[in-house]
Amino acid sequence: MFDIVSVGHLTIDSILLPDRKNGFVVLGGSSAYVSLAARRLGARVAVVAKVGCDFPEAYRWWLEQEGIDLSNVSKDVNSQTTHFELKYSPDLSERSLRSDCRASSITIEDLSHVPKAAVVHVGSVAHEIGFDVIQELKGCAKVVSLDPQGLVRSFDDAGAVTIVPLTDRRILELVDIFKSSLVEIKAVTGLSELTSAIKTVHDSGAKIVVVTLGAKGAIVSVEGAIHEVPAFTPERLVDPTGAGDSFIGGFLAEYVRGKDISWCSYVGSAVASLVVEGVGPTCIGNGDEIYRRARVMHEKEIKG
Repeated sequence: MFDIVSVGHLTIDSILLPDRKNGFVVLGGSSAYVSLAARRLGARVAVVAKVGCDFPEAYRWWLEQEGIDLSNVSKDVNSQTTHFELKYSPDLSERSLRSDCRASSITIEDLSHVPKAAVVHVGSVAHEIGFDVIQELKGCAKVVSLDPQGLVRSFDDAGAVTIVPLTDRRILELVDIFKSSLVEIKAVTGLSELTSAIKTVHDSGAKIVVVTLGAKGAIVSVEGAIHEVPAFTPERLVDPTGAGDSFIGGFLAEYVRGKDISWCSYVGSAVASLVVEGVGPTCIGNGDEIYRRARVMHEKEIKG
């Protein structure tokens, strides 16, 4: 029995930062950030993904050294790993996204050995997970968590990514926890007003809705009661990639332990503040520092 099973492709990311002449090539994908964040907090974590023949063995070795179960990460020798190029604006507030190759989809047949878990987190990056797979995964866990980022992406002939409406709204009916960015929840619901968009997701079945807002923190709604979660100010801002994924990884690690939603949110914010201090998922930090930052936020709330 695992605490969290994260489903979604591991990727190879080329991160282009404005103050660097050359890009950084690093491990990426929602599952990488979610699983590493949760694991640093002691959660028992597994990943379900597909990679290609070019996936570096060093990435697999590192994740396994972290204690993440990769027995359900399959390598397709006839395809390449999903690649993304992420190019950031000078102030790191915006980015363009491009993908020149994408691994094959995850199918129901790929789920035959998926372990039971308290939470299954579905973190698609490029339409690799469909309704039938999520429906099958619902039988593997008590709770289904969804990040729809890969379900609302469209890729043109050059691989450039744009955000488009969610094509299969049935997916929302399978979800207990919904996490997205502001742009993504608007694409999912078709609504531009945030409160209305959150209500629509709740009405579809989600008990908890998390909307990450970058440097402004996050909104966490529990059955309609909305909480504003501040961002923990990082010591330095180097690379915003994976901040939202790290947030939900930390959030879920505490959620499966039965912690209250405010504490789960502070831990999520603390993890997000650490990952942006370096490039890629290598700077998620250790549990002690994550909890220290979460306690700082909690004490500020108590003092008002």
